[in-house]
Amino acid sequence: MSHSTHLPDSRYAIFRLVVALLIMTMGSSSMYVVSVLLPAVQAEFGVPRAQASLPYTFLMLGFGLGGVIMGRMADRFGVRWPLLVGAISLGLGFTASGFSTGILSFTVIQALLVGAMGSATTFGPLIADTMLWFARRRGIAVAVCASGNYLSGAIWPPIVEVLVERHGWRHTYMELGVFCGVTMFALALLMRGKPPATAVEVPHQAHRPKLVSDRPFGLSPGMVQGMLCVAGVACCVAMAMPQVHIVAYCGDLGYGVARGAQMLSVMLGFGIVSRLVSGLICDRIGGLRTLLLGTALQCVALLLFLPFDGLVSLYVISALFGLFQGGIVPSYAIVVREYFPASEAGARVGAVMMSTLLGMALGGWMSGKVFDLTGSYQAAFLNGIGWNLLNMTIVATLLFRARRSLRAVTASRVAR
Repeated sequence: MSHSTHLPDSRYAIFRLVVALLIMTMGSSSMYVVSVLLPAVQAEFGVPRAQASLPYTFLMLGFGLGGVIMGRMADRFGVRWPLLVGAISLGLGFTASGFSTGILSFTVIQALLVGAMGSATTFGPLIADTMLWFARRRGIAVAVCASGNYLSGAIWPPIVEVLVERHGWRHTYMELGVFCGVTMFALALLMRGKPPATAVEVPHQAHRPKLVSDRPFGLSPGMVQGMLCVAGVACCVAMAMPQVHIVAYCGDLGYGVARGAQMLSVMLGFGIVSRLVSGLICDRIGGLRTLLLGTALQCVALLLFLPFDGLVSLYVISALFGLFQGGIVPSYAIVVREYFPASEAGARVGAVMMSTLLGMALGGWMSGKVFDLTGSYQAAFLNGIGWNLLNMTIVATLLFRARRSLRAVTASRVAR
């Protein structure tokens, strides 16, 4: 059967979803590897915490900006070609990181080879491609695909911690370069064919009012896009605080970086559960309500970090943080798909995904800077909570306007 004849929600679509999950698990390793290695890199290069956080910041900047470029390449040539480019670039980038001579060269490698040309191909483009292969269960499909990002976070930190203890951080990067580059390249060869048309009526959603319009939420499309991007930055500045600094935080508290790596793994392992559950919730209540639920619960988890810093408490809160916030980022993609035309989904999803990654980049650096200024992570947690409240305000505003618009449409139909 020709690839062009495959239908949405088909067995081939499910096969692609599994491959996409594995590719994202490989490609997202970079953001967690650099977090685990932050203390070792800081010690070797002799730089302050904020400067040691810059490789992560520029990695995420490259991740976000590269995702837009790679997304356009995928629209034109199909997702397989950007994935092949990403596999080669990530392999070379990891290997080159092991030979870096200072924090500047290390940062440049992370930004360009690892981020913009490597990992960027495995996030936004894969999510956008997955959305086009599913109609009836788009929410859970996107959640499964995006879970590769957290599956990566659950798998790689403890592995990297063991490799660093045995071989040092430089050899660890080289070993990862060979493994991830080869594995990703082989998996990318399986991603053939163009997505089918997904204009399939979904029976259980047929009664729902049409959400797509020329003025979503009663606002201009550009305004809504901008609000979603600001919300994406804000929620991920908050999200980055524990994800980027939990290893260093545990080291400062005297628990050791190995404990911090385990906490990061627990956090992201529960994030997988959160993403899958959120995908099911999305299919029932929509992306916007799911987004508000996730960001409100994330704020609760951040508040819990303030009074509790015992070892057991941090394990529990890390699990709760992962369980609460894992579904936030995929919800943005669903919101875009619900309120904007399908023909614009790829570009708009890419822009919103870029904003979330920029938020992670900003949050990673900002938390390190606040730590350097105050000598404590308490102020950094408070900073994250403030950004989280900004996100909640924007999402709540959009939900309020969506309800008001729905009431207006309903009233208009009744009047007729």
